[in-house]
Amino acid sequence: MGKRSRRAAPDPASEAFAEGLRLVQTNPMMSALAHRVVVMRRPDGLCPDRLLCVVTSNGVLWANPARRAEPQEWAFAISHCLLHLGLGHFREHPDPVAWNLSCCAAADHFQRSVGIGRPPTDAGALVLAGLPRGEDPAYRTLEGRPAPEGFRPDLIFEKSLAYRGRIDWSAAMTQGMRWALESAVRIAGGEDPEVVAAPGSSRNTRSAAEKAKEWFMASYPLLGALGASFRIIEDALVCQRLGIQIAAVDAQEKKIFVNPAAGLNEQEMRFVIAHELLHPGLSHHSRGAGRDPFLWNCACDFVINRWLIELEVGTPPQIGMLHDPDLAGLTSEEIYDRIASDMRRARKLATFAGRGVGDVLNRRPEWWERGDGLDLDAFYRSALAQGLEWHRSSGRGLLPADLVEEVAALAQPPIPWDVELARWMDARFPPPETRRSYARPSRRQASNSQIPRPRVVPLDAPGEGRTFGVVLDTSGSMDKALLARALGTIASYANQREVGLVRVVFCDAQAHDEGYMAPAQIAGRVEIRGRGGTVLQPGVDLLDDLPDFPAGAPVLVITDTYCEPDLRVARDHAFLVPYGSELPFRPQGPVFRMRLPGAQREGRP
Repeated sequence: MGKRSRRAAPDPASEAFAEGLRLVQTNPMMSALAHRVVVMRRPDGLCPDRLLCVVTSNGVLWANPARRAEPQEWAFAISHCLLHLGLGHFREHPDPVAWNLSCCAAADHFQRSVGIGRPPTDAGALVLAGLPRGEDPAYRTLEGRPAPEGFRPDLIFEKSLAYRGRIDWSAAMTQGMRWALESAVRIAGGEDPEVVAAPGSSRNTRSAAEKAKEWFMASYPLLGALGASFRIIEDALVCQRLGIQIAAVDAQEKKIFVNPAAGLNEQEMRFVIAHELLHPGLSHHSRGAGRDPFLWNCACDFVINRWLIELEVGTPPQIGMLHDPDLAGLTSEEIYDRIASDMRRARKLATFAGRGVGDVLNRRPEWWERGDGLDLDAFYRSALAQGLEWHRSSGRGLLPADLVEEVAALAQPPIPWDVELARWMDARFPPPETRRSYARPSRRQASNSQIPRPRVVPLDAPGEGRTFGVVLDTSGSMDKALLARALGTIASYANQREVGLVRVVFCDAQAHDEGYMAPAQIAGRVEIRGRGGTVLQPGVDLLDDLPDFPAGAPVLVITDTYCEPDLRVARDHAFLVPYGSELPFRPQGPVFRMRLPGAQREGRP
């Protein structure tokens, strides 16, 4: 029995910082800036020991994990750094210390006048008495003077600007001030302050997201049918609770969540809405098949974003997105295999929902596992296929070839796992060759019994030289109902292809050679021997070492994927695993995913 995992005790310092950040993100004036920066809080960060946080010219806010402060003090420090971006303080000057001091004085005066947070106890030195208003006049006064004792600059200039360096921070500041003014007017008019606190929550004006949805329905038939079935939810507080920075989609509820604090214009909103619509349209919920949800989401994002750039649907948001020209032409499954093997890169990935968070919401994953999403999944495929036909018939222009192929493939019903297994066996066990012979008594025609007819006989004895190996996981973690269905299917197909005997090896903690069996005997001879994990390599090696097992015979490995991560199979082979499970290694042979009929046909058994 393993040790019971203990839930880590909450860290008061981290909770205070998170609450201070939330106060800034929900403030109408600062929310547009707060949702555009990348917040980092690590011991190896760029923040000096004496400061609460600093900001870089690339839009990265570094918080000091060693400092302790109240949430209101964190809100003051965070908004102070955001004002450096919004007020355009990242300008080169001969005396950087004097310029930083003048910018801090201007930001500090602005904060105290509007009442954002509470100044930390050691922040009084930022207000320098006698300085003129404005950064440039204050700089001329401070230029050449020594810096106050203990002063640490909080403006970090980075020479190489990344993609985030092209964000218009001044426009975001202007948008925040407009939201603050609208909120003040609406509160004065008697509206609920908690509702007004959400930027863009006014019901009287059509937002950029609603305009983008209407554009798809009226002018872009490829996604028009999908767009008509989704509802746009624009609520900054809801997005804050769900951890959504820009947008996310809930295929089960047919909702697209858009964070109005992201400040996207109409063209950027078209790109984001199209991105979110393609996730359910291409059945990304059900195609994960046991993969890591976040990495699978990122792999799909790389493909979708490339298509949208080629289609010129809107413009990519300035905040950034997942796009890599080196991955062009690869499928989502191929991209997943690449990024899953590079965890250092995977930790840095961010979807439209945020860093480390997928924008395909699946708050109740058992919904897909039970199979309740089948009808909805079919609806999404039908809507996207219908949109493709409308797009072609209306002459809207060319589409990426791989996008057309993927939509066409989704329009076809998926091939069941047992049919795929039958095809695999057909390729390895073709019908036996026959010949016509008069050597034995032949048939006679009823109309003319004097004319002999040749008899069709096989060249070889039935089943001779036709065999394969089965390495069967018989540990306690294997589901009995699923195991019985798999063995019954294998026995049926082996009989149909005149496979006389099958060499069976049972594996739990060790290998057990059961010898050759007739296909019909396999299902009735299974015995659950062990508990826990399974080691399959001894069973594979045992088949390789058997002198009476043909060298060219294939091997079928049946497991629940709870096995060693370094399994090696040199023979021609395939894997049969439960749906929703993923092998702990990259398989070289095909993988068939078993599903039970009925309510569990699309889920993990």
